[in-house]
Amino acid sequence: MNTNNLKWISTCQSIDWAELSELYRVAPLGDKPANMLEKVFYNSMFKYFVYEEDRLIGVGRALADGMDSAYLCDIAVHPDYQGIGLGKAITQKLLADVQGYSKIILFASMGKSGFYEKLGFSKMTTAMAIFKNQDMAREKGLVK
Repeated sequence: MNTNNLKWISTCQSIDWAELSELYRVAPLGDKPANMLEKVFYNSMFKYFVYEEDRLIGVGRALADGMDSAYLCDIAVHPDYQGIGLGKAITQKLLADVQGYSKIILFASMGKSGFYEKLGFSKMTTAMAIFKNQDMAREKGLVK
């Protein structure tokens, strides 16, 4: 499939947030309530919603301050469309948006580090995090 033939939207105006929530559930990237997704996407400087016809099949966003720091997150592709380069295309569009920033950070899902390393990301030795549920993050191996 040619990802250029897909419909790319970079605004939140016509998004069905329940459909987006379902995409994250099936991706599978967890349960993200529609109202939470609406808030975080509206508050993100850059975002892409990718459609094949009327079906939402991919998404990604970046928080950014305009010059120094950017954080790419919530990149997801529907399972029916994984493996065709769509995740790579979303990531590359976000990277183009934040080109020239001093640091671009990405939090990869477990087992996906290799995918992002191929796109130029390197593992950090000094990154640290505080999670809302720190015990769960430890159980999943996200923090020590």
